Amino acid sequence: MGVTLIGGGVRSGKSRFGLELGRKRFANGAFIATAEARDAEMVERIRRHRAERGSDWTTIEEPLDLAGAIERAAARFDGCVVDCLTLWLSNVMLSPAHDADEQIDRLILLLETGAVADVIVITNEVGCGIVPENELARRYRDLAGGLNQRVAALADEVYWMAFGVPVELKALAASNALRSRKRM
Repeated sequence: MGVTLIGGGVRSGKSRFGLELGRKRFANGAFIATAEARDAEMVERIRRHRAERGSDWTTIEEPLDLAGAIERAAARFDGCVVDCLTLWLSNVMLSPAHDADEQIDRLILLLETGAVADVIVITNEVGCGIVPENELARRYRDLAGGLNQRVAALADEVYWMAFGVPVELKALAASNALRSRKRM
């Protein structure tokens, strides 16, 4: 099991790059979509993303139970692309039935244990802008930053997307070397 994290700003090419990696790595891959079509613009955005993926991906739509969706996908597929972590966090935070901290811990535990197939996780960087004016937005920004750091720490590979260009921040070989040193 391996975890790859792809982060960057809006329209930086994260989803396209994640799909390219998935196509190279998975013979039988799933795409876990966290978006919900709550307005006409989001309906159109989801339609465009589906068209970009094409028919070679099995799409699992799961806005809230991301850890469960990854576990279920692992039973049927050799890998999955999750798009996107920060949208999932927003969904969880706005759901009265879910505790964001508990859901984050559950996801991190699942990814740390390595009990699932390869996972490519796409996320947005939300901390490069101004300090939000309201408490909910500041909590979201803080939780997203912490979540991204936790996933990056356990990931085998981390990429930053800028202008459609992937910049490798953490390589698989470096991750394996660090793990070997920790075992000694």
